[in-house]
Amino acid sequence: MVEMNSAIEPAPACPGPDPHPHRPTRFVVPQGAVDTHAHVIGQPPAHPFVSDRSYTPGPATPESYLAMLDATGMTYGVLVQVSVHGMDNSLMVETLRANRERLRGIAVIPLGLPDRELAALKEAGVVGLRLNILYGGGIGFDRLDDYAALARELGWHLQFLIDARDLPPLGPKLARLPVPFVVDHWGHFPVSRGIADHGFRTLLSLVRDGAWVKLSGAYRNTVEGPPYADTIPFARMLHEAAPERCVWGSDWPHVAHWQHMMNVGDLLDLLADWVPDPAGRDRVLTENAHRLYGFGQQGS
Repeated sequence: MVEMNSAIEPAPACPGPDPHPHRPTRFVVPQGAVDTHAHVIGQPPAHPFVSDRSYTPGPATPESYLAMLDATGMTYGVLVQVSVHGMDNSLMVETLRANRERLRGIAVIPLGLPDRELAALKEAGVVGLRLNILYGGGIGFDRLDDYAALARELGWHLQFLIDARDLPPLGPKLARLPVPFVVDHWGHFPVSRGIADHGFRTLLSLVRDGAWVKLSGAYRNTVEGPPYADTIPFARMLHEAAPERCVWGSDWPHVAHWQHMMNVGDLLDLLADWVPDPAGRDRVLTENAHRLYGFGQQGS
């Protein structure tokens, strides 16, 4: 058990998001657009942080997130349980319950939860489970088969926060999963490794064969920095591999990032380079995400 010890060096604080998000300037956001990746973050003591976290964020309130969606023209959003809150999904679930038509959620949970707790998560709008091997507070891949079985039982999908360089040995196992799965931020892949890198080629193969991928997190993958032009060839290849299984996410409030703080509107503008075809871009923002997360379904 990890003890709360003042002798442990505190996780570094990271800055908050740009307080003035704006719409993209290069295209009109379509009605029904979905931001498929964001976090709400509380503050101790009401919402404690895990002791083994990799960073210390400021608050990212539900009100601020909804305001960002409104300011950027996004209709719907998907909240992903943030690593610093570990398996305490309470703030995310509260936010989902208050915005049933507009939001969906991806939870981080232990195995063995009672059926009533799983049913409550599903009723609130949780549609998937996240496995995270990059940041403290997450769940690794050692129980992957068990989580896949649980997701199948509930009609959910799995979402992976993983470095693409770790994909080659996992590729065959992931390809056999009985549920859909999504790779966050196209595998946190540093573009300096090039398109011939074994990890990126494995990701590309998985996407061709049925995986979903989030076209997101350019600032995590770039080497050059803003405006992230070095990410364009990689994102285009992923989209060309499976245009029907690509979705877009803001990654708001951009935690664990200490360099230039981007505006969500600028990240949307980058999507015009990643997916130059307007119809294909609209599909990424709407139809694909609606299908994966269940927006627009009767009774949702």
